[in-house]
Amino acid sequence: MKKIMLLQKWAKSILVMLIGVIPIIVLSGCSTASQLNSIDADSSGIFNHFFIYPFSILIKFFANAFHGNYGLSIVLMTFIIRLAIMPLMMNQTKKQMDMKEKMAVLQPELTALKEKYKNDVSADAKKQQQAEMVQLYQKHQFNPLNMGCLPMLLQWPITLAFYYAIRRTSEIAAHDFLWFSLGKTDMILPFIAAAVYYVQFRVSQSVSVQYQQNQNNQMAFIGLLSPIMMGVFSFGMPAALPLYWAVGGIFIIVQTIILNKMYMKPKVAIKNLPTGADDL
Repeated sequence: MKKIMLLQKWAKSILVMLIGVIPIIVLSGCSTASQLNSIDADSSGIFNHFFIYPFSILIKFFANAFHGNYGLSIVLMTFIIRLAIMPLMMNQTKKQMDMKEKMAVLQPELTALKEKYKNDVSADAKKQQQAEMVQLYQKHQFNPLNMGCLPMLLQWPITLAFYYAIRRTSEIAAHDFLWFSLGKTDMILPFIAAAVYYVQFRVSQSVSVQYQQNQNNQMAFIGLLSPIMMGVFSFGMPAALPLYWAVGGIFIIVQTIILNKMYMKPKVAIKNLPTGADDL
């Protein structure tokens, strides 16, 4: 059981890292010409016309509303996008909490099953043990390989489109925000973005890992690789992009904490009630 859950968390964490980092690698490898072509109504391609261009229009709209402040526009757009994706994340978090609850009920039976066959190492015994384990999964309607990664995959085209909108809205490069120019690289923002990504990873693991003690060493590599890559690539990007990544990461950190508290508190309260109190 622990090996299955370890495999599950490895796969999910790797997917999270790939979703966050692969677009950066792919986009950083694009030709300079394709990156700098401004997006407009005449840009060809379905992705350009229906995804990138509308985001670019919204960036300009909010910037004009903020008297030409494109930095605030990017921050606001990031929050709007994350709020739009939140229902998917709420559904995913609820499923994760339900799975953890089922695991808590299932674990004693799995332990008893392991004890039953611990002294029998024959092939037939292992086969029978696996069959009984499958029966337990079916009994509790538990699928240990159900990682619930669909919401993360669905948000990928949205985040890529917003990336391109920032990169290809030429007006952004001519404006400043806080201490940096949005169109030039900055030496501080990459460290901020990397730190936010690391905190985001740690928060997601601290609230979701069922067997944290057995995974600390294995997960350390993944926890460091994503923010390091984020920081390295941010040094070669206009400051508008690490600004977007940092703001988005902060939102995800807060969202993860809030959603897990939302779905965990009622369950804890039920467990602390006296026997029979739930029948009142």
